[in-house]
Amino acid sequence: MPSAALSARPRLAGHALVEALVVQGVDTVFGVPGESFLAALDGFHQHAGRIRFVACRHEGGAAFMAEAHGKLTGRPGVCFVTRGPGATNASIGVHVAFQDSTPMLLLVGQVAAEQRDREAFQEIDYRQMFGPGTLGLAKWVAEVHAADRLPEYLARAFRTAMQGRPGPVVLALPEDMLSTLTAAPVLARVEPARAWPDPHVLAQFRQLLIRSERPFAIVGGSGWTAGSAADFERFVEDWEIPVGCAFRYQDVFDNRHRLYAGDVGIGVNPKLAQRIRESDLLLAIGVRMGEMTTSGYTLPEAPVPRQPLVHIHAGAEELGRVYQPTIALQCSTSAIGDALEDVDPPTPRSPVHGVQAHAEYLANLEAAPVEPMDLAVVVKTIEAMAPAGTVYTNGAGNYAGWLHRFHRYTSLQREGRTQLAPTAGAMGYGVPAAIAANLLFPDRTAVAIAGDGDFLMTGQELATATAHAAGRGAGKLVVVVVDNGSYGTIRMHQEREYPARVSGTTLTNPDFVQLARAYGWHAERVETTAAFEPAFGRAMQAQGPTLLHLLLPEDVSTSRTTLTALRAAALKKQGA
Repeated sequence: MPSAALSARPRLAGHALVEALVVQGVDTVFGVPGESFLAALDGFHQHAGRIRFVACRHEGGAAFMAEAHGKLTGRPGVCFVTRGPGATNASIGVHVAFQDSTPMLLLVGQVAAEQRDREAFQEIDYRQMFGPGTLGLAKWVAEVHAADRLPEYLARAFRTAMQGRPGPVVLALPEDMLSTLTAAPVLARVEPARAWPDPHVLAQFRQLLIRSERPFAIVGGSGWTAGSAADFERFVEDWEIPVGCAFRYQDVFDNRHRLYAGDVGIGVNPKLAQRIRESDLLLAIGVRMGEMTTSGYTLPEAPVPRQPLVHIHAGAEELGRVYQPTIALQCSTSAIGDALEDVDPPTPRSPVHGVQAHAEYLANLEAAPVEPMDLAVVVKTIEAMAPAGTVYTNGAGNYAGWLHRFHRYTSLQREGRTQLAPTAGAMGYGVPAAIAANLLFPDRTAVAIAGDGDFLMTGQELATATAHAAGRGAGKLVVVVVDNGSYGTIRMHQEREYPARVSGTTLTNPDFVQLARAYGWHAERVETTAAFEPAFGRAMQAQGPTLLHLLLPEDVSTSRTTLTALRAAALKKQGA
């Protein structure tokens, strides 16, 4: 790590920026180049052996890659884009980072200071655009006017992105500032402070646990470490508390553990939902308790749950925002295990509650066969054939329901993060996230599951993977495109509300196999369940990335029902 003294020499501010990123531990920046930050691009060339700039094909894909990088590392993923269109394209990744509580830094080239406030070429006021606040897109937005203060802003940006509830920060960088000479030293690597709960309140929490007979824990959120996940596992074992993972945080707790009860999200297992309703103490650990996890704020009831609620979260602003907790504990996710170390049961607890919950979860893994393509079998086949530590990614769409229901994630304490999925419900996330995962960990396989509409939003990033040799190491890169020729989620809602009146949800798709081959990928079309296993086996042996194109009937749009059933039910309701 360079010392401040060595860095304190006159150089372009764009070079100082890159030096500061290196000191913060950044070795990869995702982006699309622009004339507004040429001095910074020259800085990446100057430090090419220490940091790389991954040039993507669209700013949305670049922002998704940076967000995924932040999820996997726990430190801000960095995206660099140009002003105006570059920033607006990248905003989707910033929104995902905000709702997913992911540390991220978006750097935006800005017009020169002398041109400000004239609506110059591509000029935007980024403080207005990204609007920090409770419902904004970023935790903090700033514009750096003085080159000598650039290291200060960078250090604050990293701290803000990681401190409390993690999230995205946006820095606007005027092009004339980046080309100014500065001797300002870079600042030391930032480490977030850990919040620690009040021991007296922890004692009250213990008393609630002692009195409870049917406690239940919902776990999720960002900031977990292998140590805190392991400590939390020991805590629930001591108290025999069944655990459900919040929407798209299924890798926080081992899905094979005897206390695992299933994922608490879209299409929640009815028996699991009933178990949560009947619990006499609800623990929300690290999770925001957002709309998807709570079935529209009904599981539990908002704002005051029927049962006592203990909410543990890193951000003070999250405690009591929607749900009024009986006990609120501000605690960094990384410190949860240490904080709960002394919250031990006075006597052994009965395992019956947890045994039943896990049995109900296992029963929900079974499903009636579907032909000609059974996505439940597809997901189970991938799990059986992919190596340990595989990272699974997806965007938005009903196709993801099979992955969430039928794949069993291993806790991050054993293999690191293995689930990258947007709780914000952004389409197009899966492919860039898988590429970012494989570039970060070339020895780990990454599998993206994408819908046909979902894939074409960021499918051009296959070119980015090819350019950087993704999927050519020990870890494979596989994209599975689930193609039913429609925007399936919207079609499902459409059939429920306006049966047989299809509008705007039918898609005309290209030949995905030929498209992938044009990018230099291996590719196959798979039309039956039986054909999938050998095709995936060939993907695991390929000397490069692979796309598998799965053709499905139009009415296979959800793991629990079909469009036909939805339409019949809606028509019957209308007739009544």
